[in-house]
Amino acid sequence: MKKLIVFDLDGTLAASKSPLEPEMGKLLHELLGVIKVAVISGGAWEQFHTQLLANLIADNSLTNLSLLPTCGTKFYQYSGEWTKLYSEDFTTQDAWHIMSSIGAAVKSAGYPVEQTWGETIENRGSQITYSALGQQAPLDAKDKWDPDRVKRIHIKAILDTLIPEFSVRIGGATSIDVTSQGIDKAYGLRKLREILGVSLNEMIYVGDALFPEGNDYPAKEAGVACIQVSGPNETRLVIETIIACFNDGEQLCQATDNPPFGQSSQSDFPTD
Repeated sequence: MKKLIVFDLDGTLAASKSPLEPEMGKLLHELLGVIKVAVISGGAWEQFHTQLLANLIADNSLTNLSLLPTCGTKFYQYSGEWTKLYSEDFTTQDAWHIMSSIGAAVKSAGYPVEQTWGETIENRGSQITYSALGQQAPLDAKDKWDPDRVKRIHIKAILDTLIPEFSVRIGGATSIDVTSQGIDKAYGLRKLREILGVSLNEMIYVGDALFPEGNDYPAKEAGVACIQVSGPNETRLVIETIIACFNDGEQLCQATDNPPFGQSSQSDFPTD
C-alpha cells in the first residue's frame, strides 16, 4: 500500500493564491486520519499559513502532515507547533544575481503588462519567484495572462541562459520559480523519504504542473507515481477515491484502472 500522498498547493489543492475551499479542508482532514500527507509548493511559509493551515481543522491529525514551502527548499513538521527542520537559503550575492537576471529576461522577452498588483519579483529566502502580474493579482487576471504557458516558456528559455547554475521552473498561474540547482520538488520528496522513512515507490504525487517545464515535473523524474490534475475539482475526486480505498479495502483500489481525474503513472495507484 502507498504510505504518503504528496500534493502541490496552487492549482491543485486551491486556486492560485486563494484559500482552501471548506469542502477541500474537510477532505484533507479526513485524509490525514488514514494516511500521511505532505504539501510541496512554490509558495512561502506565510502563504501556507493563510492559504492552507487557516482552513484546516487544527487537531492531532496535523502530526500526519508535512509542509515543504518554496518547492521543497524548506521543511516543517507539527508536534503541538510547527517546527522548521531545514531551509536552503540563497546567499545575498546569489539572490541579487537571480533577481537582476529575472528582470533582464522579462525585458528581453517583451511581454508588456498593463497593470500589476504587488511585487513581481519576491525573494522567499530559499527560492526567488517571478509573478508576472504581481503577488496579489486577482485570479481572473492571472488566468487570462498566460493560459498556454507560452510566455513563461519563452522567459524561462532566456533565463536558463542567464543563470544556468540555478534551477528554473514554471509554477502557479503566472509565476516562474528559481531555486539552487538540484533543489526542487524531487529534492523535497527525497527529504520526505529520509525524514519519514517512506520510500519513493510508497508515495503518490498529485499536481497540476507535471509537464516538462513545470515545477511538479521533478516528482515524475524522481520515479514517484504521479497524478496530473487540472485543478482543485479533480483533486477532490483523487482524495475521495483514496479515502474510499482505505475505507472499502484493497479491492476497490485495484479496480480503479481508469480514474475520472486525469492520468496516473500507475493504473492501480493506491497500491504498489
